[in-house]
Amino acid sequence: MPAVPIITDAFDATAREMADLWGVPEFRFVMMPHPLASLTPDAVEQRAAGLVDKVLALLRDGQPS
Repeated sequence: MPAVPIITDAFDATAREMADLWGVPEFRFVMMPHPLASLTPDAVEQRAAGLVDKVLALLRDGQPS
């Protein structure tokens, strides 16, 4: 099942390091601003709406082989 990893920018370095450790240094994910937990439900919806194009592009293009 296709999936798109979404992280906050606070975890950018960690996500890149993990991808490298897993042998897929070019692994792609969608990044959003940190923090997320302190946002209202409406603010989370707004952030999610702003990611739709990036999520669709990654689903369309896929991960590197």
